[in-house]
Amino acid sequence: MTADQIRPNKETSVMKEDEVVSLSCSYDTSSRYVRLYWYRQYPNGEPQYLTWKGAREWSSTGKPADPRFKSTTSETSTELTITGVTLSDSALYYCALRVGTQ
Repeated sequence: MTADQIRPNKETSVMKEDEVVSLSCSYDTSSRYVRLYWYRQYPNGEPQYLTWKGAREWSSTGKPADPRFKSTTSETSTELTITGVTLSDSALYYCALRVGTQ
């Protein structure tokens, strides 16, 4: 049995204002109960919650901090889509994995 893992699929994304951008992470876990969270962090700031989405046996969705943020999940990955990108979206983005028993 391996430890639960999550990792970004791309280190850097560059886009223009008003574009749609997608960020993704892949994860490994043996759990059937998975929640995948997205956060962003500005320099010298604390991580800010963006949204979460369940995967596998957990199919619920968290309320996004902003309606421009949408998360989708699969058996092995999560994707964050940001519509109408603005300069204020320039930040470090994190994906996080939470597993449970039910």
